[in-house]
Amino acid sequence: MYLDKILAKHRQIASRDDRPLSDLVVLAEQSGSQRGFADRLREDSKSSLAVIAEVKRRSPSRGLLSQDLQPDVIATQYQRAGASCISVLTDSEFFGGSPEDLQKVRIASDLPVLRKDFTVSLRDICDAKIMNADCVLLIAAALSPIELKQFHNFAIDFELDVLVEVHDEPELEVAIDVGASMIGVNQRDLKTFSVDQQRAVNMAPKIPSSVLRVAESGVKSRQDAQQLRDAGYHAILVGETLVTSTDISKTLGDLRV
Repeated sequence: MYLDKILAKHRQIASRDDRPLSDLVVLAEQSGSQRGFADRLREDSKSSLAVIAEVKRRSPSRGLLSQDLQPDVIATQYQRAGASCISVLTDSEFFGGSPEDLQKVRIASDLPVLRKDFTVSLRDICDAKIMNADCVLLIAAALSPIELKQFHNFAIDFELDVLVEVHDEPELEVAIDVGASMIGVNQRDLKTFSVDQQRAVNMAPKIPSSVLRVAESGVKSRQDAQQLRDAGYHAILVGETLVTSTDISKTLGDLRV
């Protein structure tokens, strides 16, 4: 049960975090302006499937993905290859990432950046804003409906975009109820880490047309991307396929159908 283990660790860390929330709010409010993550996806999707290219060092299921990953270098490659936005994993214990990775990416690239992590507290959202992320991830499976709504509204107040991740119809209903305007369907089961490449296609008709739709995980080929584009997705989030590619420009170009 990968998700349970990861969440337990993050909630343990959050329970020991005694930084005054009010101080973090002040710091967050003083951070830089946002680059418009959702706006960029929506605009780029008018001409092709937008790609959120991920900076990902390793995963719990596959282990090390890139031995010498340099966040600033790969961010530059992503931008040149036509990525719309960049996702950066900042979890250290399970994914080998860090806030520093995100900050390097944001300096090296002009693209909007998603902080990809397991958000379990309001302080996590403040931290995302302080490290100059443009968007935060909220995982419906990781939060109660009350937490999801509270965190969503808190992030919106900071002018952060919010990607609400779901895996099934009940989670989608919760995401819609909290007012999510950008929903990601993760094709990876976060409990087993197995991938169902039909999950996003099957879920697409159930997502309101006003919502920005993102398909996450398991996108490996142009055929996969085309199927998701045809299903009505505006964007795909791609990590392992890109960081393990020997030709990022070609691989990313193939996905922009």
